[in-house]
Amino acid sequence: MFDVSFTELMVIGVVALIVIGPERLPKVAKSVGQMLGRLQRYVNSVKSDINREMQIEELRKLQSTVAEQVRTLESKVNHEMRDVETSVTKTVDSLAVTDPTTPPTPVATSASTPVTSAAPALASASPAVVAAMVAAVPPAPTSPAATVDPVAVAAKPHVTPHV
Repeated sequence: MFDVSFTELMVIGVVALIVIGPERLPKVAKSVGQMLGRLQRYVNSVKSDINREMQIEELRKLQSTVAEQVRTLESKVNHEMRDVETSVTKTVDSLAVTDPTTPPTPVATSASTPVTSAAPALASASPAVVAAMVAAVPPAPTSPAATVDPVAVAAKPHVTPHV
């Protein structure tokens, strides 16, 4: 901070000894040391307050960024959910045989309505419609280890264990 050499400090000490006197010099030196200590603590306190405020500001920016990302993601999920609900409604409506005297059953009307609300429409569908829906579902893939070759089983000799 200050560029003070040892000789300059010696000159200041000798002048202080002459001006203040040898009796009061220790008390004055102690007071000056205490004041410098307070000044250092005050400067350190100000530095830490500034650093803390900077960190708080960074955290606020991060919080707002994360909140914006959450809103964007929520919007995308709601949009996709509405698309799926619309698709399910169209599929159920196209597969359901409705009686002209009964009004159609709504499947899902909002993003808060769960997709499982299609169950009443399926329950009121005729068995032929349900069979057609089941037939439209592709079979689950099987692994080669799960399939059994009937020719290999028939060709294998049957061995009975001896007791």
